[in-house]
Amino acid sequence: MMPYLLSAGAGILVGVIYALIGVRSPAPPTIALIGLLGMLVGEQVVPVVKRLIAGEPVVAFIQTDCARHVLGPQAGADQPPAVTTPDGGKA
Repeated sequence: MMPYLLSAGAGILVGVIYALIGVRSPAPPTIALIGLLGMLVGEQVVPVVKRLIAGEPVVAFIQTDCARHVLGPQAGADQPPAVTTPDGGKA
C-alpha cells in the first residue's frame, strides 16, 4: 500500500509544480486510464471462464493471480496468501 501512497504523493507534488510554472500535464485523460483498467480486467475474463468450465477453483485464482495481474505485486507480500481446501485444510 505504501508504494501506491508514495506514487500518488509524488504525482500530486509534480501536479502542483506544473500548476505553479503553468505547464500542462502530459498525462493521459482519466477516460484513457479507465480504458486501461478495463483492458486489465478484461484479460482476466477468459482464464476465469476456462476455470469455471473445467470445474477448477475460481475464487482463489481471482484473489491471487488475477489480483496480482491487475493491481501489480503488493509491497511486503513475500508469499501469496494461503489457500484453504474445501475440507478446511491448507492447500
